[in-house]
Amino acid sequence: MTTPVQAFFDPATWTVSYVVYDQVGGHAAIIDPVLDYDPKSGRTGTRSAQQLVDFIQAQALTVDWILETHAHADHLSAAAWLKRQVGGHSAIGDRIGTVQATFSKVFNLEAGFASDGSQFDHLFAPDEAFAIGTLAARALAVPGHTPADMAYHIGDAVFVGDTLFMPDVGSARCDFPGGDAAALYRSARALLSLPGETRLFMCHDYPPPERQPAWESTVAEQRRLNIHLNDTVTEAAFIAMRQQRDATLAMPTLILPSVQINIRAGEMPPKDTNGVAYLKIPLDLL
Repeated sequence: MTTPVQAFFDPATWTVSYVVYDQVGGHAAIIDPVLDYDPKSGRTGTRSAQQLVDFIQAQALTVDWILETHAHADHLSAAAWLKRQVGGHSAIGDRIGTVQATFSKVFNLEAGFASDGSQFDHLFAPDEAFAIGTLAARALAVPGHTPADMAYHIGDAVFVGDTLFMPDVGSARCDFPGGDAAALYRSARALLSLPGETRLFMCHDYPPPERQPAWESTVAEQRRLNIHLNDTVTEAAFIAMRQQRDATLAMPTLILPSVQINIRAGEMPPKDTNGVAYLKIPLDLL
């Protein structure tokens, strides 16, 4: 049976969010939702997230989960806003505390900030089984891009986060705090050991000029064609490529605002004494 998946592409951040569900009128999970953010003005918006709400309401779906594959560095999460609109339990991998502890120091966050993942409703252990209505699902630990990355195997589909990109783009960077190219290689090979027909859904696409954005592949296609992780690439070759490539990459445009929000499960920082919430910009640190 083909698992129903609806994708929503955000051209501002090259992010793909998903609603995966068991049937019309049934149960659903939201994966990697985007909160609009204008870095020039500091204003947030919900245009992108509202598209998910409209689809969920049109299909008469009950939201069980709002799943994050990791604490993203390239877009702000709309998880908290969506939870208030359509319900559902927010969830992420159980190593998120490692990421929170690292970035709480980077941003010198408030004394009451907890680095234990308690901002999320649920923390998935590696290989933990769960359900979305009648759909069987499993959380797969795929560290490498960050220590806390998770992929979600739901029915015949796997939502891979930043572990894999489309075959002509390859793989995600591993130079963020806690990143590890060897771990990413092993995580990717674990995903690519699934049956060849397994559908893989990317969190981002950064397409070359000759094609439009795309986000669905298969295990078989990735094993044949992925420019970084096809079956001919050894772990040593991947690590050398990733280290050389990562050394040339600039920081993502939204890393400073997004991480501060995303380690809080999409909530804003506490408001200051004037009633306004502020983000911090550490100087000369990253």
